[in-house]
Amino acid sequence: MRMGEFSRLTGVSPRLLRYYEEQGLLRPSRRPSGYREFTEEDIVTVRGIRMLLGAGLSTATIAELLPCMVDDGQTLTPACAGLLPDLNRERERINEAMSGLLAARKKLDAIIAATAPAGGDDPDACYAAGTRP
Repeated sequence: MRMGEFSRLTGVSPRLLRYYEEQGLLRPSRRPSGYREFTEEDIVTVRGIRMLLGAGLSTATIAELLPCMVDDGQTLTPACAGLLPDLNRERERINEAMSGLLAARKKLDAIIAATAPAGGDDPDACYAAGTRP
């Protein structure tokens, strides 16, 4: 099948499909005319890419892990326990990012809590900050 039909079937834009191909995640065959030709197996590949992206993995990491994953139609599972260190490393990276976001939210909450209630604002102070009350 060609790009338009494949895009409709997968729900992924042609631009994003070309990006997946550039990243080495998707390898459609080419017709003599240069048009991409996708297969049913490519649909499974795109589903796997989308699952791993949804799990927070980068395309570079997906390129490493996807060939070693098994798609049962519902989820992806590692083909062997040898992938667990990589998956655990990614989980730790996500945990660290979450910790950073939680710390940022805590600081923002403190700034919000320290803000004077509405009505007592100094209009000139807001103007100096580049906003109009």
